Amino acid sequence: MKRFRAVPAIVLLLLICTPAVELHAQTAPGEDALGIPFIDISVRDAASDQEVGLSLQILLILAVLSLAPSIIILLTSFLRIAIVLDFVKRALSLQQVPPSQVLMGVALFMTLFIMFPTLQQVYDEAFVPLSDGEIGLEEAYENFEGPMRHFMYRQMHGNPDNIRLFMRMAGLPRPSNLSEVPTYVLIPAFILHEMTVAFQIGILLFVPFIVIDMVVASTLMSMGMIMLPPIMISLPFKLILFVLIDGWTLLTQQLVASFL
Repeated sequence: MKRFRAVPAIVLLLLICTPAVELHAQTAPGEDALGIPFIDISVRDAASDQEVGLSLQILLILAVLSLAPSIIILLTSFLRIAIVLDFVKRALSLQQVPPSQVLMGVALFMTLFIMFPTLQQVYDEAFVPLSDGEIGLEEAYENFEGPMRHFMYRQMHGNPDNIRLFMRMAGLPRPSNLSEVPTYVLIPAFILHEMTVAFQIGILLFVPFIVIDMVVASTLMSMGMIMLPPIMISLPFKLILFVLIDGWTLLTQQLVASFL
């Protein structure tokens, strides 16, 4: 079974590496072609510097694809949303509902909604000109980097302490504007800022539900029902409160507003 499961991955890898392999159909003399190409992968020495550059570009693309999940998680709004949703689940004392896969799916599509203007700008200024041959790979990277840097800096504009921290640790002078902040400084500063903001939101979410837990626990103790777990009584009340205030709608609105 593992062998058959690996077939789609191998086919996808071959499609990605098509510029570096030779795909041709071989038929014996006098036989009709079946319409199914015979895939022949050959490894040979590069005949020119252009082929060397093409091979390096393919390796770079494969490296970027392997790092794509980390890029999505760390350089977008996904990190803050995922942490806040996990805080909500823990504050409500929920164990299996909703499943973690559902929360990650919600975080992913909310990230696409929030990041759509930035991704649209990257597509128009980097991908389209590169695919049309109007700009080179280096210029396309700069056009991709600009909108992403602007998004990260906009989130930290009101509190640039993390940028100062990493600039100081890197031994760099104090920047006067965004262009003077290196990308390798901006990215860890953004990640630290997002985690801090997510924990601040999580603390605020925990407060009303902790009050309910304390009231239920003190009531049970006053009634002498020590052996009854307070969470069994407080969980329905917390769910009722969350539903009555339309918690998912309020949470979504505030999360989206926090990035504007």
